[in-house]
Amino acid sequence: MKYIRDICSSREEKAMKQIFKILSIFLLGGISYMLVEVAYKGKTHWTMLIVGGICFLLIGAINEIFPWEMPLALQCILGGLVTTLVEFIAGCIINIHLGWDVWDYSDQLFNIMGQVCLLFFFYWVVLAGPAIIYEDYIRYCFGEEKPHYTLFRWRKKS
Repeated sequence: MKYIRDICSSREEKAMKQIFKILSIFLLGGISYMLVEVAYKGKTHWTMLIVGGICFLLIGAINEIFPWEMPLALQCILGGLVTTLVEFIAGCIINIHLGWDVWDYSDQLFNIMGQVCLLFFFYWVVLAGPAIIYEDYIRYCFGEEKPHYTLFRWRKKS
């Protein structure tokens, strides 16, 4: 009986650690996203905590889905695509459906419904680099593999 209790508490402990890790990544990413927005335009909105947290979790999933050998430059492009997609979906909900008008890129070239634009896609590609590294080191603090990168070439597995 003691053995079963130990297994259950061990599983529960692992689950709680996993939840705490995911919540930490979400909150740190969301807060960072908000800080970037404040630095860029001098204000933010509470919904950016959620949008940023989702983006951060998804950007972090790049190394969970693809091998570490993937070049950081390619990870940044994927991170920019992920962030742009999340911003489009969030914009359709927050700005169009709810009518909160948190952002509007209608005056930008190559915008889609005023929710995303090409210029900000490039900004997200650039910001994805620090976000990827930041998220990977947060995971490392939680006992995951130490981050290692190559910038442009696929690294050979060691």
